[in-house]
Amino acid sequence: MKAYLTLKNLLSVVIAFIFIQSMFFKFTDSPETIYIFSTLGQWSGFPWFGNYGGYMVGLVELIASILLFTRWHAFGAMMALAVISGAIIFHLFTPLGVAMPTYADSLLLNSDTAIHALTMATTDEKYNVIKGDMLFIPTGFDSGTLFIMACVVWLSALTLTVKQLKDPSSNLRKLFS
Repeated sequence: MKAYLTLKNLLSVVIAFIFIQSMFFKFTDSPETIYIFSTLGQWSGFPWFGNYGGYMVGLVELIASILLFTRWHAFGAMMALAVISGAIIFHLFTPLGVAMPTYADSLLLNSDTAIHALTMATTDEKYNVIKGDMLFIPTGFDSGTLFIMACVVWLSALTLTVKQLKDPSSNLRKLFS
């Protein structure tokens, strides 16, 4: 009988779980995603990245997650390692930072409630997100939870990639030999 609870399967599930649960944010234009990718778009000088970056990164994460459960799992691990390395680098070396703002309710832009909320807001206005005619004001910060999950994915993907490079029968090793 084949063992299904292996290190490879466990790490693949961890990576896929984190990537897939983050797709809800990336593919629905959540305020968190708008904040992250618009900040990167402004910082990089590529404003289009603010509009499309979440979709592009989410698509790569989806492909990597699928590949992790096929015979091409080594390539899925490498894709996961590449995309999450980029995420970690961007969080460490750009204006993003490690702690991300969290958002709760939205307010109708230019309404009395929104204007009052803006005057009472305790966070820097650079964290405010406008989506259509809605205003999102952060309710706090995630204390680095997103960054910690990225580090877990990075360690998992690195472990899978190194393991595959050491395996003589691995497609990845054959490619680099």
